[in-house]
Amino acid sequence: MAERRGGRLDTPQEHRPLIRTPSYDRDAFGIFAEQFARYMGTARFLFWMTVVVAFWVGWNTLAPRHLRFDEYPFIFLTLILSLQASYAAPLILLAQNRQEARDRLVTEQDRQANARGHADMEFLAREVASLRMAVGEVATRDFLRSELRSLRDDLVEAEGDEAATSA
Repeated sequence: MAERRGGRLDTPQEHRPLIRTPSYDRDAFGIFAEQFARYMGTARFLFWMTVVVAFWVGWNTLAPRHLRFDEYPFIFLTLILSLQASYAAPLILLAQNRQEARDRLVTEQDRQANARGHADMEFLAREVASLRMAVGEVATRDFLRSELRSLRDDLVEAEGDEAATSA
């Protein structure tokens, strides 16, 4: 039987896409996106972004014409800020999606814990009810005392009757 490079003739070949896409670690990329989104939401980021933009505007407004690198009405600055926004938005959305997935998992775990707690409470309620019913059938200390007193009184009466009949 002839062998093929990919395997045997009687087994189908694996389907391989015509264009190979690069592979990446989704968790590592997701962690990067979360860290990036977390950093962009800080006062430090806003401060440094403001410093860079103020420097850019100041330099390209106040510097001599031959030293300016964005002479037109800040077209290059607009391009840089648009580029930053075009990368920041998907990274922030990815971070939000990961957070939503974590929240969904925590919610499901909380729901399961609540269901277990509810089942445990129902079981304990049934046990307490059965104990109450069993305790209702058990003689109490006061009941036993009253029964023993009445037996003692009956014995005292019986002894008194015996003494009266024998005399």
